[in-house]
Amino acid sequence: MAVSLAELIITCLFVDWVFKKIKIPGLVGMLLIGITFGPYILGMIDGNLLAVSADLRLIALIVILLRAGFELSKDTLVRVGVMALLLSFIPAVFEILAITFLGPLFLGLTRMESAILGAILGAVSPAVVVPLMIGFIKERRGAKKGIPTMMLAASSIDDVFVIVVYSILIGIYLGRKVGILWELAGIPISIGLGILVGLVIGLILYKLFKRYNPRATKRVLFILSIAILLVRLEHVLENIVPFSALIAVMAIGFIILEKREHYAHELSSKLGKIWVFAEILLFTLVGAQVNVGVALKAGLAGIALISLGLVARSIGTFLCTLGSNLNLKERFFVVIAYLPKATVQAAIGAAPLVAMKFAGMDTAPGDMILTIAVVSILYTAPLGAWAISVVGKRVLEISPEELTESKKAVMESEAEIDGGMIV
Repeated sequence: MAVSLAELIITCLFVDWVFKKIKIPGLVGMLLIGITFGPYILGMIDGNLLAVSADLRLIALIVILLRAGFELSKDTLVRVGVMALLLSFIPAVFEILAITFLGPLFLGLTRMESAILGAILGAVSPAVVVPLMIGFIKERRGAKKGIPTMMLAASSIDDVFVIVVYSILIGIYLGRKVGILWELAGIPISIGLGILVGLVIGLILYKLFKRYNPRATKRVLFILSIAILLVRLEHVLENIVPFSALIAVMAIGFIILEKREHYAHELSSKLGKIWVFAEILLFTLVGAQVNVGVALKAGLAGIALISLGLVARSIGTFLCTLGSNLNLKERFFVVIAYLPKATVQAAIGAAPLVAMKFAGMDTAPGDMILTIAVVSILYTAPLGAWAISVVGKRVLEISPEELTESKKAVMESEAEIDGGMIV
């Protein structure tokens, strides 16, 4: 496994450099490396590494969501709150409805099977969107109107909403007794409880750090460990009370930023260094999930259905921006930024197939749902990442920033390390 990991790291670092030279986001190259090296083409990734792929991808996702939390300014969130809330469910609803009505026509699925597929496809990928938005925040692109911060918040809540909708639909399909009103009520409960738990834990951590003042590296390791335990807690509580661990993870960063900006910038800097490694793990292992053979079988019908779903999603996204202070180009950027699929599709794309097998049902619809989920990653993740990067740099204006003393200190420290002055 160690050799396979070393090969991935070396290859991805080189590909990342090459892709950035030709003005394409490095993560696109990492996705392609994962697909090529994965079990469905060259089979060069060690099976033991693939066996722990889900856990490694989860840790990488936690790293990037923690970084997102450390960039979520309260003032900016208040400014974009309503639009972020609308974006968290309206685009997904448009896409789910489109897939529900078009699925029988394009793929021969039943209406309910199409709705399940729509719920899986309806989520935007924080794995693709969040790193790019953090990059824009660092560059102060779109900061004046809070566009990247809005996308950070909305994309995370979007996933919670879609997963709850999927849970309701698959329960009905399998003949389970599903309390639809209770499940829908679980969406705000899950988000609210996640925020509350994250804020409380963040406040406790802030007080501990303030009292004992451990090194920044130890603070980061402690926060990462707490975040992983929160994900475990979500699974323990899933049949008791709805709880979103990933929202809680972001809330930890948010409260530390509000209480001690210096801590937040310092920890974000450390996480940025961890992200260099975590990014490789996340995107190569997501790419390794893509079965190209299965994707090819879906043919043009699958691509057409996904495309029409994205058109419906784009209409919903654009409607959310009406009445805002965004200009037409910025609205177009928000639409583009809400297209990529990867994280949720990789996580639950195979779940209907497994459920159908367990229930003794015909598994053909499950195979088709998995196929289209895979195609959506292959189709939208590389193109979406490239489009967000290119359009964002052309559309989002760079805002001047008055650096705080704490942020200056962190930046100067990073400069010294990069320049070889600190060993």
